[in-house]
Amino acid sequence: MRTRPSSSPSNPMPSAPKREVHQSVLLQESILALSIKKSDTVVDATLGGAGHALSIAKQLGPKGTLVGFDLDAAAITRAEKALAQANCKTLFIEANFRALEKELTERGITSIDSALFDLGWSSFQLEVNRGFSFKKDEPLLMTYTMNSDSAAITAAIIVNEWEESSIADILFGWGEERYSRRIAKAIVERRDSRLFETSSDLAEVIKSTVPRAYAFGRIHPATRAFQALRIAVNDELGALEVGLKSCFSLLNPGGRIAVISFHSIEDRVVKRHFRELEERGLAKRITKKPLTPASDELQHNPRSRSAKLRILEKL
Repeated sequence: MRTRPSSSPSNPMPSAPKREVHQSVLLQESILALSIKKSDTVVDATLGGAGHALSIAKQLGPKGTLVGFDLDAAAITRAEKALAQANCKTLFIEANFRALEKELTERGITSIDSALFDLGWSSFQLEVNRGFSFKKDEPLLMTYTMNSDSAAITAAIIVNEWEESSIADILFGWGEERYSRRIAKAIVERRDSRLFETSSDLAEVIKSTVPRAYAFGRIHPATRAFQALRIAVNDELGALEVGLKSCFSLLNPGGRIAVISFHSIEDRVVKRHFRELEERGLAKRITKKPLTPASDELQHNPRSRSAKLRILEKL
């Protein structure tokens, strides 16, 4: 989710269009929080741009193991390239972290020493032509992989086929969209004449539906609706619940889980899960209140402003 363009001012040739480069959020804080030892087995549950994975690998020695998960095959390829010269053992798994326990045990890994979940976006995800961006004219999919089953839910199926009340519930519950019912009504009315096919098409209907002050506010008026649809399509909250539980079950005593979230819905899931484990006497929260980016990071990477880091240690 974090970007910083780079260019060479000394190049006399005409410059190519600037490409956004992934920039990991709360990088130093999260790696330090894991207290990694050289011989540890560490899970990066969300490879993304491989920024955190690369930093984790630098903490490990030849006897250490880094296991990386991502549902996107392109993320696996990036990680393999970035960590080709790593001094530790590496294992990259093309799967959602909800399958963490299954995938690890099948490979003979029955315990881990720490894990990192970065629930944010890498810049690459806005370039995959699956409708994640409301600024582009892309197929309205919002799936994390192109290898999804043909019967899988897509954003197009939700807005073109689901009942108005269900669409409104999704927009409000998972996007905290204040105009959820108004938007859902407009979606249903529009699809009666023409179905939604692209992300920009849906974004324009949303923008034309909400009050003018909201449509031209600080954030794009489709931001919350797109977030809600993405969460619904990929069952993100369900995956997070399962992933955290699976990770904790494999975690060695003294091991830590660090989670970086980017919106209040995710953060509440993490906070509740960590608090319940602490109340049961199974773990302790290293952070009662989440860590947030320092002013320097906010200045260099404004997209980090909503990031929250929570850390749990198993007893």
